[in-house]
Amino acid sequence: MCICVNCLYVDRCNTYYAVEAQHQQPHLTESPDFEPVEPSINVNIRPQEDYIEMEWDVVGCASFTEDMGRWARLRPGEAIPT
Repeated sequence: MCICVNCLYVDRCNTYYAVEAQHQQPHLTESPDFEPVEPSINVNIRPQEDYIEMEWDVVGCASFTEDMGRWARLRPGEAIPT
């Protein structure tokens, strides 16, 4: 699971913006202004019958500042990305 959903900077972060783009999800912001320090991204590649599924998750970041439930507060009622 992406640690970004519980990060203070999720709605301002350039790395999370890129993850949203990879997942073809709506952006929390159209103009991120925060450049995180040393983000670490796991990319899981799962071949399917007629396509390849790729899942990107930020699993580490020197800038991570915990704010439990931050993403959920920004998008109330929506399913939290996993």
